[in-house]
Amino acid sequence: MTDTLPDRLCVNPKSPHYDETLLTRGIGIRFNGRQRMDVEEYCVSEGWIRVAAGRARDRHGNPMTIKLKGEVEPFFLEAQEAP
Repeated sequence: MTDTLPDRLCVNPKSPHYDETLLTRGIGIRFNGRQRMDVEEYCVSEGWIRVAAGRARDRHGNPMTIKLKGEVEPFFLEAQEAP
């Protein structure tokens, strides 16, 4: 496995940007210099993340998300940091 992360990654298995092997290894996201653990999807080249908007759900039961724009830096979590 390589140590490079994709430009775009999503935690939803229905998304074309889903990658189970990377997600099981553990991915962390620094957004505007602060580590976020609630990221649903990110895109480095476009500079945005998607996070859940509270407890709101859509008609299919998926969490409603909002897009936040800023500096996105993905990284691999170390073994002791992974849940």
